[in-house]
Amino acid sequence: MSLESEVDLPGEAALPGVLSEELHAELVLFRRDLHMHPELGNQEFRTTAAIKERLEQAGLKPRVLAVGTGLVCDIGEWDGGRPMLALRADIDGLPIPDMKTECSYRSTVPDRAHACGHDVHTAVVLGAGLVLAELDKKGLLPRPVRLIFQPAEEVLPGGAADAIDCGVLEGVGKMLAVHCDPRVDAGKVGLRTGAITSACDRLEISLDGPGGHTARPHLTTDLVTAAARVVTDVPALVGRRVDTRAGLAVTWGRIESGHAPNVIPQHAELSGTVRCLDIDAWRQAPDIVVAAIDEVANLHGAKSEINYVRGVPPVVNDADVTGLLREAMTARRGADSVESTEQSLGGEDFSWYLQHVPGAMARLGVRTPGERTVRDLHQGDFDADESAITVGVELFTAAALLDAAQ
Repeated sequence: MSLESEVDLPGEAALPGVLSEELHAELVLFRRDLHMHPELGNQEFRTTAAIKERLEQAGLKPRVLAVGTGLVCDIGEWDGGRPMLALRADIDGLPIPDMKTECSYRSTVPDRAHACGHDVHTAVVLGAGLVLAELDKKGLLPRPVRLIFQPAEEVLPGGAADAIDCGVLEGVGKMLAVHCDPRVDAGKVGLRTGAITSACDRLEISLDGPGGHTARPHLTTDLVTAAARVVTDVPALVGRRVDTRAGLAVTWGRIESGHAPNVIPQHAELSGTVRCLDIDAWRQAPDIVVAAIDEVANLHGAKSEINYVRGVPPVVNDADVTGLLREAMTARRGADSVESTEQSLGGEDFSWYLQHVPGAMARLGVRTPGERTVRDLHQGDFDADESAITVGVELFTAAALLDAAQ
């Protein structure tokens, strides 16, 4: 592996840690291998082994997390003094089919895909670690940096909580992460101070009551109607019980009931998500949502059983750490490479780390410049412009060096 010694930008201080073409090509192949072999949360054994092997080849000492998948690896030795900067990647895939029919590296695993870009995140943090390790050997890394390869981001309430329990934050003072954004051109990042994602919980409901013949609905609990009213009325009720600026929203993903057109069923099931832009409203959400469901179900004579699964709070970017990312990206690619981004209703368990240490997440542009089609996240045709890997690596290496100099 070779490294260019510095990058020259007009008006900016030169920073070491620019990615060589050789390493970029290797990281692209590494990302494609992960893309072909996606693994679900807490099952990322092959992925963990591949990361571990490459880090060990670089002379590093990665440690597999006690949960069995995921790793933590320090570049340099922490002396117990000033806390470290940590770089985090999530490594799991999604339980959906890969629909990219003309792609040489499409998933080889049925109904599994890296459709959220976690393979890109992993390649970025791996690449940053390899570059920083070379700098450390040359005495050019003033402070140690920790790499965290986290499993099960897509599994509520998120593998971050397990990683924290495994001690990955010991000695860490701040954290950085990126998330692929298909709305942003490759070569750029989107930044935002404050909340950049929303809270996300999961909702599972069972409705029960005496069924009967559709000719005599007055003698039954009409569960199909009850379920339909829960679907339509609960979001409306919830929206009137919190400040509308909190963005508390209930959205359904599944409703199931009945087997025959002339039989009123005895059971119905619904599931969906609860999302919220505001952390204080999120703390109140379970009581508000459960009360609304019970009210609507009772109105129709249905017995409700509610499983409210706590998910993740919003990712709230620290102002100083966001500033570090902005400074790092500007140093690498100029001020025009940074754009403002909006708060998303998507959930991200990176938020759990930020309950303990300040940090920030950047939206990494993965859209090929000039491309009109947006391949959205969590869709089977999602893919990324792989030049974004170099951008992410150089963002993180610059941030590590600038943070050490502060």
